[in-house]
Amino acid sequence: MPSGVRRETRLRPLMEGVLLASRTPLGDVAATERRPPDLLTTSARQSFVGVGANLGDRWATIRGALTALAGEPGIAVLAESPVYETAPVGVLDQPPFLNLVAGLDTTLTPEDLLAVLHRCERAAGRRREREVRWGPRLLDLDLLLFEGETRAGPDLILPHPRMWERGFVTVPLRDLLFGDPRFHGPVWAEVRARLGPPPPPTAGVVRWTPPRS
Repeated sequence: MPSGVRRETRLRPLMEGVLLASRTPLGDVAATERRPPDLLTTSARQSFVGVGANLGDRWATIRGALTALAGEPGIAVLAESPVYETAPVGVLDQPPFLNLVAGLDTTLTPEDLLAVLHRCERAAGRRREREVRWGPRLLDLDLLLFEGETRAGPDLILPHPRMWERGFVTVPLRDLLFGDPRFHGPVWAEVRARLGPPPPPTAGVVRWTPPRS
């Protein structure tokens, strides 16, 4: 499918939903789906979001963020990568992170999706205006890629400007783009080519198994 071409998919609205737990074939994340009585059929595009946390109960925070995203109108969480425990970057004197990448379908614009991500961060207690750059994070939700869209503005750059430098992004992103058939379309061919063949183990990025609930 050429870049920018919209396709038909089913998205789950916020109201009248029933929460159902399921597991993706790629990882151990319990993906929360919201299935209302009548599913809406609307045009949507794929995007990828980096999810990370290194303060408090990291895994509970990440699970809560994924549940919140799945409950937003115009967003369907298609899959989550395996979870990785990763060494901090920039400011080294801080706890290790948990990271994954989530693949979404969305009818939102990139700007509106970014606003949802920031709202989820605030709900988890994050206050961007008080943070040290590359310092500890209660929750970090980064919009990495959005189908058919690029941006170079003061508030949003797409693709994410530093994603290629970060193993905690490229390793889980590779898991989704090469491992999940829903992301095998030609729209992501250039990204897959840039990721290249599987690299040797990435220093500071270790597979992490979530506790069974």
